[in-house]
Amino acid sequence: MLLISCQNESHPAFSPAPSPSPHISPAAAILQSSEVPPGMTPCVGSNQPVDVYASVMNGFDTAIGLRLSGYWDELVAEGAESGSVSVYASDPASCAAELGAGNASAIASVVIRFADDGEADRAWQAGLFGFVPPAPAQLQAGMTRGAATGLGLSSFTYERPSARLASWRRNSYAALVIATNLDVNTYKAATALINARLN
Repeated sequence: MLLISCQNESHPAFSPAPSPSPHISPAAAILQSSEVPPGMTPCVGSNQPVDVYASVMNGFDTAIGLRLSGYWDELVAEGAESGSVSVYASDPASCAAELGAGNASAIASVVIRFADDGEADRAWQAGLFGFVPPAPAQLQAGMTRGAATGLGLSSFTYERPSARLASWRRNSYAALVIATNLDVNTYKAATALINARLN
């Protein structure tokens, strides 16, 4: 005779692990028109993928366009999946200048997405658009590197009265903000807005 005993045990219900937040597109992470000071307008080619912006800049100045295209090609070789640029200026003539080189008030943002954090960090370490992180022993007046920037360990900032730059890596993104002839609060607000989006 075979006896089978059944016991009713309650087990916790299994719930699926929460799905990770979807990664934001670089186009949504860059500075938007509503986030810049009044009187600043988007430059031609702004709020576009990096390669489109480089092509537009090529129409203004071939050397600048080719340099930007070269930087983008390097980032793609390092694993960049997509990237976007936004540039705003108080004088449209400044839009034809290299990032951070105009005389008018201007602010530019670049966000690049990589397949993973490692690729993003290696690309950031190699430099974004010619801006290579200084070694700790090479810091000069106005330069800050690491956690003291407020942008994480993989970051550096350079601040002078007329120009400010922030370059950092967060998660699988690398970002760059360049502000000319703008106050420090506007610059810091821009970097904070972008940094908060890089999930």
